[in-house]
Amino acid sequence: MKIGKYEIHSIETGRFKLDGGAMFGIVPKTIWDKLNPSDDRNRIELALRTLLIITNNRKILVDTGIGKKWEEKYIDIYGIDHTKYTLEDSLAKLGLKTDDITDVILTHLHFDHAGGATMIDTDGIIKPTFKNATYYVQKRNLELAMNPNEKDRASYLAENFIPLIEFNQLEIVDGEFEIFDGIELIVSDGHTIGQQLVKVSDGEKTIVYCGDLIPTSSHIPIPYVMAYDLQPLITMEEKKKLLKKAVDENWILFFEHDPYADCATVKQGKKYVELDKRFNLSELS
Repeated sequence: MKIGKYEIHSIETGRFKLDGGAMFGIVPKTIWDKLNPSDDRNRIELALRTLLIITNNRKILVDTGIGKKWEEKYIDIYGIDHTKYTLEDSLAKLGLKTDDITDVILTHLHFDHAGGATMIDTDGIIKPTFKNATYYVQKRNLELAMNPNEKDRASYLAENFIPLIEFNQLEIVDGEFEIFDGIELIVSDGHTIGQQLVKVSDGEKTIVYCGDLIPTSSHIPIPYVMAYDLQPLITMEEKKKLLKKAVDENWILFFEHDPYADCATVKQGKKYVELDKRFNLSELS
């Protein structure tokens, strides 16, 4: 897909599983299980999808997937699966390597978004995966990651972001602004403090990387809010605001965790904004 001077590509990095009840909060299992069937451990399959934005002099990756630094215990708990998709393989299909990435925008530092930001080298040292890239994270999210609360502690793992600081590759940003020409950061505080969504627009076409504000197309309805969210009422208000703009300006919503499709458009229903159509980014190429 082309938006202005940018080529936009969906990059699959793997699959994992989380508890379906936690993913859908107050929504009853009899409803969400029809949309996202659970396994015998009540887990649903989720994508680990990133967005690659390419121009002549930049190759910008939004989020990095869960990474490969996991012990067998956690691979089992989270159902981490790289048999079909890996970050490296997906980049290779476009003729790219990790060394070609110039910039990495991290929506937030939870392990399923920033786990792939670092890797273990042959000497057992944890270092940045993208050695030539500048990484970007919101100041308030980094502050929370450095001093997580009890609810967030298991999601913020130091090995995913401290090496970025140690190797002098992390740039701390603060607030909403145009980080590159035609690429804007949208700050969202409902899921976690200082999450940054990424909007790419040329004035006619717009795509928004929804991060964990709207992790899958099944989460478009306003009450469908994750139990993981720190401030669910704020999540709901942020969703209303973003979805209204998506309808008014015909945005494409890009989903990080939807196992069935990359993208969707939305429409105004009788009462609320609702799913219009779901599709893959490759269909627009």
